[in-house]
Amino acid sequence: MSPARTLAWAAIVLAAVALRPGDATAQTAPYVIVVHRENQVSTISRADAAAFFLKRVGRWPGGTEARPVNQLRGSPIAVAFSAGVLHQAPSVVEAYWQQQIFSGRATPPPERAGDAAVVEYVAANPGAIGYVSAGAVTAAVKVLPLTP
Repeated sequence: MSPARTLAWAAIVLAAVALRPGDATAQTAPYVIVVHRENQVSTISRADAAAFFLKRVGRWPGGTEARPVNQLRGSPIAVAFSAGVLHQAPSVVEAYWQQQIFSGRATPPPERAGDAAVVEYVAANPGAIGYVSAGAVTAAVKVLPLTP
C-alpha cells in the first residue's frame, strides 16, 4: 500500500473513532448546545438533542414549545454537529428535510449565520435550542452539557 493511501486510511479510521458516541474525543466537540437562560433542563442527551433538531419532539418538559435553530448549512460547525449529534452526513439530513417538506409534516429549523446570530436567537426565544462554538457563549444563554 502506498504511503498516501495508508495515510488516507489512517485519517478515515481516526475520524470514525473521533465521532463514536460516548468516546472521550467526541466529548470535546467543536460546539456546545445552548438554550434560553430560563430553560429548566440542566443536561441533554445526544438522542434528545437530535429529536429536537429533527423536530421529532416539539416541546420541552413543562410544555414550552421547542424552537431549534441551526447554523448555516455547510458551515464547519453545522457539519460537525450533524456528525456528532444527528449521526448523519449533511446531505442525509437535507434529504430528510426535503421529505418532511414534501409530505407536509414539518419544515426545517431556521438557520442563522454564525455563533453570534444563534446566541441572539436563543436569548430572544424561551424555547430555543442551538449550537455554537464554546468561545461564543455569553451570559445571555445557558450551556446544556451533552450526555451519551
